Amino acid sequence: MHSLKKVLLVFLPSESGVDGARSLYSEKDDSPLFSWFNHSLRTMIKKSQFAIPPLSLMILSSIEVKGVQQSICDMRFEEFPFHKAWDLVGISVQTGMAKKALELADTLRSRGISVVLGGAHVTLFPESCKPHSDVLVIGEADDLWKEVLTDLTTETLKPLYQNDNFPDLERSRPVLKTSLIKNRYFTTNLIQTGRGCQHSCDFCNVHVLNGHTLRRRAISDIVTEVARFKENDHRIFFFVDDSINADPSYALELFRQLIPLNIHWFGQATTMLGQQHELLDTFARSGCQALLVGIESIETLSRKVHKKNQNKTGELALAIKTIRNNGISLYGSFIYGLDGDTLETPTAITDFINDTKLDVPGINILRPIPGTKVFDRLREEGRLLFDPLDITAYRYTFGQEMLYRPKNIPLDAFIESYSSLTKQIFTANKSIARGIKAPRAKGAVLLFNLFYTHLYSLSRHDLRLQLEKNPIKKSILPYAE
Repeated sequence: MHSLKKVLLVFLPSESGVDGARSLYSEKDDSPLFSWFNHSLRTMIKKSQFAIPPLSLMILSSIEVKGVQQSICDMRFEEFPFHKAWDLVGISVQTGMAKKALELADTLRSRGISVVLGGAHVTLFPESCKPHSDVLVIGEADDLWKEVLTDLTTETLKPLYQNDNFPDLERSRPVLKTSLIKNRYFTTNLIQTGRGCQHSCDFCNVHVLNGHTLRRRAISDIVTEVARFKENDHRIFFFVDDSINADPSYALELFRQLIPLNIHWFGQATTMLGQQHELLDTFARSGCQALLVGIESIETLSRKVHKKNQNKTGELALAIKTIRNNGISLYGSFIYGLDGDTLETPTAITDFINDTKLDVPGINILRPIPGTKVFDRLREEGRLLFDPLDITAYRYTFGQEMLYRPKNIPLDAFIESYSSLTKQIFTANKSIARGIKAPRAKGAVLLFNLFYTHLYSLSRHDLRLQLEKNPIKKSILPYAE
């Protein structure tokens, strides 16, 4: 009789930002008060709106195979449990945290623990991950993981698991929460309705990883899942799809059926929702409290260059006003530094925010993620500020590091203008005012704004240090045109 196989699924935190306010540079250079404040904010952020479970690991840990016991290690909250015996450790690898993930994999293997690597980074760059693993899982693992676990029980693990086609999401796959520690998170009610994106924004890798075709779960499965989740967690629901309104007829039927369940929910949508009036009304009646919308740029040229074609620049303000007038708060995500942006863009962004009364403005710097079209183009144009041959050199940060040279703005001038923009938008007084004026989820809006006030101050701190410690000419010489 085979002994029980113990499997651990690992999620690693990012360097900084929403996984904990942390300077990329040594905090020893700063005052004890600054370091104490950062440490306190890290603790608060982990216990706030920002902390939600890793859905991919929830899905995998829900796959049951006789003779296997699965657990989740969320390293935002705990150290890796080296003191326990593991038959297999699975690490979800994201490109922004790839270096840390591969280092952990090497440490585990040096201790005789078998490691399987999967996730976005492994799917895009399997050859670079192969030396750090015993097993690679490439692509969406919904069907592959059961095969991995079955082979583990018979000690016939293969070095590679890969499907030629995407999994059929209409097949029923109940998601369980048994591996989660509920009180760690703002909510454990994460729901995915589908995958894929029909758009081709060059700074995004969703369509690269999940395809251009929208694949949807059965509505009956989702309604059942929502009702089941609500039984043991009465907190907010979060629909994690990148664009919950991408298939309007599907979304209309889904949220009509969710109205009787009387939930409150957050989600992500495109600003096209402002023109989808029946769907917008249904969202509001089904309990939608707030949505994240990707505005990205209000510069027509930037939207065209980066293939952000979902809607026209002139329609954006009206769409946002329409959504908010239906009682839904909005987090509007901008990217400053796109190829059509100039030093006039910050003023346009500020005017847009003031006009639309956006509840939470997010002012991001372009992240040229390896595997995206924008990464390839910036590499060819010699504009990257990290070694493009070392894909682990890329890391995600909350606007705390410049990874490229903007096209129309000198780098030092860009950093100065970005810092001035965020300083103007995020103050304690404006945070409180946005919380008071938000249509719904006033407490969440207030907390987001207050946290962002601190996070953007940290961003300004680190960008200044980047200029001081890493002179720009030294950074760009190896890749100059």
